[in-house]
Amino acid sequence: MESGHKKGRARTGKGNRYLKAALGQMAVGAAKTDTFLSERYRRLVKRMPKAKARAALARSILVIIFQLLDDPTAEFADLGTDFYTRRIDKDRRAHQLTRQLQALGYTVALTPAA
Repeated sequence: MESGHKKGRARTGKGNRYLKAALGQMAVGAAKTDTFLSERYRRLVKRMPKAKARAALARSILVIIFQLLDDPTAEFADLGTDFYTRRIDKDRRAHQLTRQLQALGYTVALTPAA
């Protein structure tokens, strides 16, 4: 649903209910593992209800399945639980945190860890 340029909340489509149930079970199981998908679930659940996060995770699993089925030579490689932390620019993040501490009235001097 869209009004103006604001998009409303969308519902999941009327698809195959058996596939939906299977993907839901896969999402619940994947959320309990120590993989990229579990880390994705933990990041999603911070900003949305658990049921929506599971639906989003189920969609991610479905995308992975379709990509593997589309290309017979493709192999699945888990990105790992530290995927998001590896993408962070450390200097930029340190500068942001330093600015925030200075705004709170602290004096900050950073020294690299050994």
